[in-house]
Amino acid sequence: LRSEIAEIARSLNAKVGVAVMHLEKKDTVSYQGAQHLVMQSVFKFPLAMAVLHEVDRGKLSLEQKIHITQKDMLPNTWSPMAVKYPQGNADVTLRDLLMYTVSLSDNNTCDMLFRLLGGPKSIDRYVHSLGVKNIAIAATEDEMHQAWDVQYTNWCEPTAMLEILNIFFQQKALSKSSTEELWKWMVESPTGLKRIKALLPANTIVAHKTGTGGTNDKGINGAINDAGIITLPNGQHVALVVFITDAADGDEKTEAAIARIGKAVYDHYSVSR
Repeated sequence: LRSEIAEIARSLNAKVGVAVMHLEKKDTVSYQGAQHLVMQSVFKFPLAMAVLHEVDRGKLSLEQKIHITQKDMLPNTWSPMAVKYPQGNADVTLRDLLMYTVSLSDNNTCDMLFRLLGGPKSIDRYVHSLGVKNIAIAATEDEMHQAWDVQYTNWCEPTAMLEILNIFFQQKALSKSSTEELWKWMVESPTGLKRIKALLPANTIVAHKTGTGGTNDKGINGAINDAGIITLPNGQHVALVVFITDAADGDEKTEAAIARIGKAVYDHYSVSR
């Protein structure tokens, strides 16, 4: 499997890191999994975990209403909520903010959650408190939009994101109800259909979070990522993280490579071993 992943990775003009874990058997595979690679919106997954941790502590409630203003709804960023409430001036539940952030990858609601918890540093501290060290959450979505280089301050080793997925799946960080909510949002996400899920059998359950950068004037995309948990035919699970940084081959070829890696992992672990 590692050789197959390496062959796919080497077909790209990019920095590629892949980490895999069978979550029941703890079998692992890594290809360049210890690189510091750009996360982009994959960081919305640990952000959601940090918010749900505060819900579990009783400090926040999924039903509490949060007022959004026009200032919160920046127009020049990916934001389904800004389409719904372009002028702001609405009260939405924390549950809806989380759903928009995780499932729809909304950048405005993401930054509202950052503000709610005290900024990126507080999320960084939370993730490190789980025992995951090789990750840095330093900048908001708005800050990343200000300059190309800022995205590189939000980095993660693929093996570290794999650790977070395993902690989440084993319910070591969140309550059962919070785990189930986050799982649902990740499964129902319509993003990244050409990535991990693309070549898997129809109706395969994949709980995942994508991350996508922009393309600069040299044709380089800062990040094209997918990280999630695939449910296998026997009901067991495999976590897969594919981070592709500084992708120079265009989005279509890069996404196709993620899909091929997803298929290779699925096929490998679907065979009885």
